[in-house]
Amino acid sequence: FSSVACCCCCSLRLFMDEEAVARLQAAHPAAYDPALADRQGDIPDRMAGIKVLIVRNRTQVTAELLAAAPDLKLVGRLGVGLDNIDLEACKARGVEVIPAVGANTLSVAEYVVTNALVLLRNAYQAKHAMMAGGWPRAACSGREAAGRRLGLIGFGGIAQETARLARAMGMAVCASDPFVPADSPAWAGVERMDQAGVLASADAVSLHVPLVAETKHLINAETLKAMKPDAVLINAARGGVVDDAALAAALRDGEIGGAALDVFETEPLTKDAAQTFKGLKNLILTPHIAGVTEDSNSRVIAMIADEGLDRLA
Repeated sequence: FSSVACCCCCSLRLFMDEEAVARLQAAHPAAYDPALADRQGDIPDRMAGIKVLIVRNRTQVTAELLAAAPDLKLVGRLGVGLDNIDLEACKARGVEVIPAVGANTLSVAEYVVTNALVLLRNAYQAKHAMMAGGWPRAACSGREAAGRRLGLIGFGGIAQETARLARAMGMAVCASDPFVPADSPAWAGVERMDQAGVLASADAVSLHVPLVAETKHLINAETLKAMKPDAVLINAARGGVVDDAALAAALRDGEIGGAALDVFETEPLTKDAAQTFKGLKNLILTPHIAGVTEDSNSRVIAMIADEGLDRLA
Protein backbone atom coordinates (compact mmCIF):
# COMPACT_ATOMS: atom_id res chain seq x y z
CA PHE A 1 0.00 0.00 0.00
CA SER A 2 0.98 3.65 -0.30
CA SER A 3 2.01 5.98 2.49
CA VAL A 4 1.47 9.12 0.41
CA ALA A 5 -1.45 9.98 -1.84
CA CYS A 6 -1.38 12.95 -4.20
CA CYS A 7 -4.68 14.16 -5.64
CA CYS A 8 -3.92 17.06 -7.95
CA CYS A 9 -6.25 18.25 -10.65
CA CYS A 10 -4.14 18.70 -13.76
CA SER A 11 -1.10 17.47 -15.56
CA LEU A 12 2.01 16.19 -13.83
CA ARG A 13 4.12 18.83 -15.53
CA LEU A 14 2.01 21.74 -14.32
CA PHE A 15 0.84 20.75 -10.86
CA MET A 16 3.25 18.16 -9.49
CA ASP A 17 6.93 18.62 -10.14
CA GLU A 18 8.44 15.34 -11.37
CA GLU A 19 11.45 15.72 -9.11
CA ALA A 20 9.26 16.16 -6.02
CA VAL A 21 7.12 13.15 -6.93
CA ALA A 22 10.24 11.07 -7.50
CA ARG A 23 11.62 12.20 -4.15
CA LEU A 24 8.45 11.10 -2.38
CA GLN A 25 8.35 7.78 -4.23
CA ALA A 26 12.02 7.09 -3.48
CA ALA A 27 11.47 7.52 0.26
CA HIS A 28 8.02 5.94 0.67
CA PRO A 29 5.38 4.16 -1.38
CA ALA A 30 3.51 7.05 -3.05
CA ALA A 31 0.49 7.10 -5.35
CA TYR A 32 0.14 10.06 -7.69
CA ASP A 33 -3.13 10.34 -9.60
CA PRO A 34 -3.81 13.72 -11.24
CA ALA A 35 -7.33 12.67 -12.27
CA LEU A 36 -8.43 11.67 -8.79
CA ALA A 37 -9.52 15.21 -7.94
CA ASP A 38 -12.37 14.75 -10.43
CA ARG A 39 -13.40 11.44 -8.87
CA GLN A 40 -14.09 12.55 -5.31
CA GLY A 41 -16.17 9.47 -4.57
CA ASP A 42 -13.24 7.17 -5.33
CA ILE A 43 -10.86 8.72 -2.82
CA PRO A 44 -12.14 7.23 0.49
CA ASP A 45 -11.71 3.68 -0.82
CA ARG A 46 -8.05 4.40 -1.54
CA MET A 47 -7.16 5.90 1.85
CA ALA A 48 -6.29 2.71 3.75
CA GLY A 49 -2.71 3.03 5.01
CA ILE A 50 -2.31 6.58 3.72
CA LYS A 51 -0.38 8.75 6.17
CA VAL A 52 0.06 11.88 4.03
CA LEU A 53 -2.51 13.28 1.61
CA ILE A 54 -1.44 16.04 -0.78
CA VAL A 55 -4.18 18.03 -2.51
CA ARG A 56 -4.93 21.19 -4.42
CA ASN A 57 -8.16 23.16 -4.22
CA ARG A 58 -10.50 20.80 -6.07
CA THR A 59 -10.15 17.81 -3.75
CA GLN A 60 -12.62 18.04 -0.86
CA VAL A 61 -11.12 16.71 2.36
CA THR A 62 -14.36 15.88 4.12
CA ALA A 63 -15.29 14.11 7.33
CA GLU A 64 -16.28 11.11 5.20
CA LEU A 65 -12.86 10.98 3.58
CA LEU A 66 -11.13 11.34 6.95
CA ALA A 67 -13.22 8.54 8.44
CA ALA A 68 -11.82 6.26 5.74
CA ALA A 69 -8.23 7.28 6.58
CA PRO A 70 -7.44 6.08 10.11
CA ASP A 71 -3.68 6.29 9.51
CA LEU A 72 -3.66 9.82 8.12
CA LYS A 73 -1.23 12.21 9.84
CA LEU A 74 -0.99 15.14 7.46
CA VAL A 75 -2.94 16.93 4.74
CA GLY A 76 -0.58 18.99 2.62
CA ARG A 77 -2.27 21.75 0.64
CA LEU A 78 -0.53 22.80 -2.58
CA GLY A 79 -1.65 26.39 -2.11
CA VAL A 80 -2.90 28.52 0.77
CA GLY A 81 -6.71 28.44 0.72
CA LEU A 82 -8.22 25.89 3.08
CA ASP A 83 -11.94 26.14 2.28
CA ASN A 84 -11.83 22.68 0.63
CA ILE A 85 -10.62 21.07 3.86
CA ASP A 86 -12.82 20.32 6.87
CA LEU A 87 -10.48 21.80 9.45
CA GLU A 88 -12.63 20.89 12.45
CA ALA A 89 -12.82 17.25 11.36
CA CYS A 90 -9.05 17.21 10.85
CA LYS A 91 -8.51 18.68 14.30
CA ALA A 92 -10.83 16.15 15.89
CA ARG A 93 -8.84 13.32 14.36
CA GLY A 94 -5.44 14.83 15.12
CA VAL A 95 -4.65 15.34 11.44
CA GLU A 96 -2.25 18.21 10.79
CA VAL A 97 -3.07 20.55 7.91
CA ILE A 98 -0.21 22.43 6.28
CA PRO A 99 -0.73 24.94 3.47
CA ALA A 100 2.17 26.19 1.35
CA VAL A 101 2.13 29.62 2.96
CA GLY A 102 4.40 32.07 1.19
CA ALA A 103 5.43 29.80 -1.67
CA ASN A 104 3.13 31.40 -4.24
CA THR A 105 2.94 34.88 -2.73
CA LEU A 106 4.99 36.56 -5.44
CA SER A 107 3.03 34.90 -8.25
CA VAL A 108 -0.30 36.19 -6.92
CA ALA A 109 1.10 39.64 -6.19
CA GLU A 110 2.49 39.92 -9.72
CA TYR A 111 -0.85 38.77 -11.13
CA VAL A 112 -2.72 41.47 -9.21
CA VAL A 113 -0.40 44.32 -10.13
CA THR A 114 -0.21 43.22 -13.76
CA ASN A 115 -3.98 43.16 -14.09
CA ALA A 116 -4.30 46.52 -12.38
CA LEU A 117 -1.91 47.98 -14.97
CA VAL A 118 -3.67 46.28 -17.89
CA LEU A 119 -7.13 47.39 -16.79
CA LEU A 120 -6.09 50.95 -16.03
CA ARG A 121 -4.27 51.32 -19.34
CA ASN A 122 -7.20 49.83 -21.33
CA ALA A 123 -5.02 49.20 -24.38
CA TYR A 124 -4.56 45.46 -24.47
CA GLN A 125 -7.95 44.29 -25.70
CA ALA A 126 -7.84 46.25 -28.95
CA LYS A 127 -6.90 43.26 -31.11
CA HIS A 128 -10.38 42.45 -32.38
CA ALA A 129 -11.17 46.06 -33.27
CA MET A 130 -7.87 46.37 -35.08
CA MET A 131 -8.29 43.09 -36.94
CA ALA A 132 -11.61 44.48 -38.16
CA GLY A 133 -9.83 47.54 -39.53
CA GLY A 134 -10.28 49.86 -36.55
CA TRP A 135 -7.63 52.16 -35.10
CA PRO A 136 -9.00 52.88 -31.58
CA ARG A 137 -6.24 55.14 -30.27
CA ALA A 138 -8.48 57.38 -28.19
CA ALA A 139 -10.28 54.46 -26.54
CA CYS A 140 -6.94 52.82 -25.71
CA SER A 141 -5.17 55.82 -24.20
CA GLY A 142 -6.06 54.77 -20.65
CA ARG A 143 -4.36 55.76 -17.41
CA GLU A 144 -0.92 55.36 -15.89
CA ALA A 145 -0.59 53.37 -12.68
CA ALA A 146 1.86 55.80 -11.10
CA GLY A 147 -0.02 58.24 -8.90
CA ARG A 148 -3.13 56.03 -8.84
CA ARG A 149 -4.33 54.34 -5.66
CA LEU A 150 -4.45 50.60 -5.13
CA GLY A 151 -6.87 49.46 -2.44
CA LEU A 152 -6.48 46.10 -0.74
CA ILE A 153 -9.32 44.38 1.09
CA GLY A 154 -7.41 42.10 3.44
CA PHE A 155 -3.77 42.73 4.26
CA GLY A 156 -2.06 39.40 4.84
CA GLY A 157 1.19 38.24 3.30
CA ILE A 158 0.06 38.25 -0.33
CA ALA A 159 -1.55 41.67 -0.03
CA GLN A 160 1.58 43.04 1.63
CA GLU A 161 3.74 41.78 -1.24
CA THR A 162 1.23 43.26 -3.69
CA ALA A 163 1.56 46.58 -1.89
CA ARG A 164 5.35 46.42 -2.18
CA LEU A 165 5.21 45.85 -5.93
CA ALA A 166 2.55 48.51 -6.47
CA ARG A 167 4.51 51.10 -4.51
CA ALA A 168 7.57 50.32 -6.64
CA MET A 169 5.43 51.26 -9.65
CA GLY A 170 4.63 54.61 -8.06
CA MET A 171 1.16 53.72 -6.82
CA ALA A 172 -0.25 54.87 -3.50
CA VAL A 173 -1.63 51.97 -1.46
CA CYS A 174 -4.43 51.77 1.10
CA ALA A 175 -5.73 48.67 2.81
CA SER A 176 -8.28 47.40 5.30
CA ASP A 177 -7.84 44.45 7.62
CA PRO A 178 -9.16 44.32 11.19
CA PHE A 179 -6.86 41.41 11.99
CA VAL A 180 -3.60 43.28 11.35
CA PRO A 181 -2.81 45.42 14.43
CA ALA A 182 -2.62 49.15 13.84
CA ASP A 183 0.96 49.21 15.16
CA SER A 184 2.16 46.43 12.85
CA PRO A 185 5.22 47.38 10.79
CA ALA A 186 3.38 45.96 7.77
CA TRP A 187 1.48 49.26 7.54
CA ALA A 188 4.64 51.24 6.74
CA GLY A 189 3.96 53.16 3.57
CA VAL A 190 0.36 51.93 3.38
CA GLU A 191 -2.66 53.93 4.49
CA ARG A 192 -4.81 51.97 6.92
CA MET A 193 -8.54 52.43 6.29
CA ASP A 194 -11.82 50.69 6.83
CA GLN A 195 -13.35 48.76 3.95
CA ALA A 196 -15.72 51.58 2.99
CA GLY A 197 -12.81 54.00 2.74
CA VAL A 198 -10.84 51.65 0.50
CA LEU A 199 -13.77 51.08 -1.85
CA ALA A 200 -14.58 54.77 -2.09
CA SER A 201 -11.04 56.01 -2.74
CA ALA A 202 -9.17 53.35 -4.73
CA ASP A 203 -8.62 53.40 -8.48
CA ALA A 204 -7.98 49.65 -8.37
CA VAL A 205 -9.37 47.33 -5.69
CA SER A 206 -7.90 43.88 -5.05
CA LEU A 207 -9.44 41.27 -2.76
CA HIS A 208 -7.33 39.25 -0.32
CA VAL A 209 -9.80 37.51 2.00
CA PRO A 210 -10.87 33.88 2.49
CA LEU A 211 -14.37 32.71 1.66
CA VAL A 212 -16.23 32.48 4.97
CA ALA A 213 -19.76 33.41 5.97
CA GLU A 214 -18.72 37.01 6.65
CA THR A 215 -17.08 37.47 3.23
CA LYS A 216 -19.70 35.75 1.06
CA HIS A 217 -20.68 38.34 -1.60
CA LEU A 218 -18.53 40.94 0.13
CA ILE A 219 -18.54 42.63 -3.26
CA ASN A 220 -22.16 42.98 -4.28
CA ALA A 221 -24.46 45.44 -6.01
CA GLU A 222 -24.29 47.85 -3.08
CA THR A 223 -20.52 47.79 -2.57
CA LEU A 224 -19.90 48.06 -6.31
CA LYS A 225 -21.92 51.28 -6.32
CA ALA A 226 -19.63 52.57 -3.56
CA MET A 227 -16.58 52.30 -5.83
CA LYS A 228 -15.36 55.06 -8.11
CA PRO A 229 -17.10 54.82 -11.51
CA ASP A 230 -13.81 54.26 -13.34
CA ALA A 231 -12.26 51.98 -10.71
CA VAL A 232 -11.24 48.42 -11.54
CA LEU A 233 -11.67 45.28 -9.44
CA ILE A 234 -9.36 42.26 -9.18
CA ASN A 235 -10.35 39.04 -7.46
CA ALA A 236 -7.64 36.40 -7.14
CA ALA A 237 -8.82 35.38 -3.66
CA ARG A 238 -11.83 33.09 -3.67
CA GLY A 239 -14.94 32.66 -5.79
CA GLY A 240 -18.04 33.70 -3.89
CA VAL A 241 -16.38 36.73 -2.33
CA VAL A 242 -17.73 38.54 -5.40
CA ASP A 243 -21.35 38.28 -6.52
CA ASP A 244 -20.55 37.42 -10.14
CA ALA A 245 -23.96 38.44 -11.46
CA ALA A 246 -23.85 41.80 -9.67
CA LEU A 247 -20.35 42.45 -11.02
CA ALA A 248 -21.43 41.63 -14.56
CA ALA A 249 -24.35 44.02 -14.24
CA ALA A 250 -22.09 46.77 -12.88
CA LEU A 251 -19.65 46.32 -15.77
CA ARG A 252 -22.46 46.27 -18.31
CA ASP A 253 -23.99 49.44 -16.86
CA GLY A 254 -20.66 51.27 -16.61
CA GLU A 255 -20.75 51.50 -12.81
CA ILE A 256 -17.07 50.51 -12.61
CA GLY A 257 -14.31 50.62 -15.20
CA GLY A 258 -13.29 46.97 -15.47
CA ALA A 259 -12.48 43.76 -13.65
CA ALA A 260 -10.15 40.76 -13.63
CA LEU A 261 -11.41 37.49 -12.16
CA ASP A 262 -9.26 34.46 -11.47
CA VAL A 263 -11.85 32.77 -9.23
CA PHE A 264 -15.58 32.21 -9.66
CA GLU A 265 -18.71 31.17 -7.84
CA THR A 266 -18.81 28.13 -10.14
CA GLU A 267 -15.44 26.39 -10.57
CA PRO A 268 -14.41 25.20 -13.02
CA LEU A 269 -16.34 27.89 -14.87
CA THR A 270 -18.88 26.05 -16.99
CA LYS A 271 -20.17 27.21 -20.35
CA ASP A 272 -23.54 27.99 -18.76
CA ALA A 273 -22.01 29.90 -15.83
CA ALA A 274 -19.80 31.86 -18.22
CA GLN A 275 -22.88 33.30 -19.89
CA THR A 276 -23.07 35.71 -16.96
CA PHE A 277 -20.08 37.51 -18.48
CA LYS A 278 -21.09 37.29 -22.15
CA GLY A 279 -20.35 40.39 -24.19
CA LEU A 280 -18.32 42.20 -21.53
CA LYS A 281 -15.25 43.80 -23.09
CA ASN A 282 -13.81 45.36 -19.95
CA LEU A 283 -13.29 42.00 -18.24
CA ILE A 284 -10.32 39.63 -17.93
CA LEU A 285 -10.99 36.00 -17.00
CA THR A 286 -8.33 33.45 -16.01
CA PRO A 287 -8.79 29.86 -14.72
CA HIS A 288 -7.74 30.11 -11.03
CA ILE A 289 -4.12 30.42 -12.02
CA ALA A 290 -2.90 33.55 -10.22
CA GLY A 291 -0.76 31.59 -7.79
CA VAL A 292 0.42 28.98 -10.27
CA THR A 293 3.56 29.69 -12.26
CA GLU A 294 6.42 27.36 -13.12
CA ASP A 295 8.43 29.07 -10.38
CA SER A 296 5.81 29.05 -7.62
CA ASN A 297 4.77 25.52 -8.51
CA SER A 298 8.29 24.29 -7.80
CA ARG A 299 8.40 26.14 -4.47
CA VAL A 300 4.94 24.96 -3.38
CA ILE A 301 5.57 21.32 -4.18
CA ALA A 302 9.04 21.30 -2.64
CA MET A 303 7.66 22.81 0.57
CA ILE A 304 4.82 20.32 0.94
CA ALA A 305 6.95 17.36 -0.13
CA ASP A 306 9.49 18.29 2.57
CA GLU A 307 6.72 18.52 5.16
CA GLY A 308 5.36 15.14 4.12
CA LEU A 309 8.76 13.48 4.26
CA ASP A 310 9.39 15.04 7.67
CA ARG A 311 6.15 13.57 9.09
CA LEU A 312 6.98 10.15 7.69
CA ALA A 313 10.54 10.14 9.01
